[in-house]
Amino acid sequence: MMSNKGMKEPSVRDQKRLLLIDDDPNLILLVKDYLEFRGYEVITAENGREALEVLAHDVPNMIICDVMMPEMDGYTFVKQVREDERTNLVPVLFLSAKGQSQDRIKGLNTGADVYMVKPFEPEELVAQVESTLRRTIDLIQRDNDRTNNGPRISDRVHFDVHLTTTELKVVQFVARGLANREIAAELNVSQRTVESHVSNMLGKTQLNNRTELARWAIENHMA
Repeated sequence: MMSNKGMKEPSVRDQKRLLLIDDDPNLILLVKDYLEFRGYEVITAENGREALEVLAHDVPNMIICDVMMPEMDGYTFVKQVREDERTNLVPVLFLSAKGQSQDRIKGLNTGADVYMVKPFEPEELVAQVESTLRRTIDLIQRDNDRTNNGPRISDRVHFDVHLTTTELKVVQFVARGLANREIAAELNVSQRTVESHVSNMLGKTQLNNRTELARWAIENHMA
């Protein structure tokens, strides 16, 4: 989420970090060169498993992913991307040699935002990337407008909510966007324990979900 401090209208060029995943080194080189020439920063991976390792420490603005890959195919990869709170809103463009309508439907139902059939024109890929990023920016801007103009989450929370020391540590990680399993690793406890702490805090604050909990923590300078 963008802050108001010195905020300018975001542009497609600001959202320029792309993760490109394909097991064909020639395609990787071609697409990477073309996108970099157009001003994008491109991180690459050869398969879904390698891409998940990248995402563990680097969340891009968009993912371009081949469907048929060894180790882990695109469908399995995107399913995991959509299940992770850190990456579930990152737009995904599928590249596939399969152009049948049922293949497109499966790709879009799996969680891809765009489905492109190989071979494709590089210009078309750039146009799809830019239009997808523009839609994403519009959504972020609308969400910012709602957040900035709407009531503070804190106004819905009783002022004397008391968090334990551990809960305070957990909510700080929640506000930073870490998933429960990542918080568990940071604190050296089980994921179930983290889930229990999050549940307790939702009960204490009467908030509805982790997103509201994160906003409450940020508004109250806990994170």
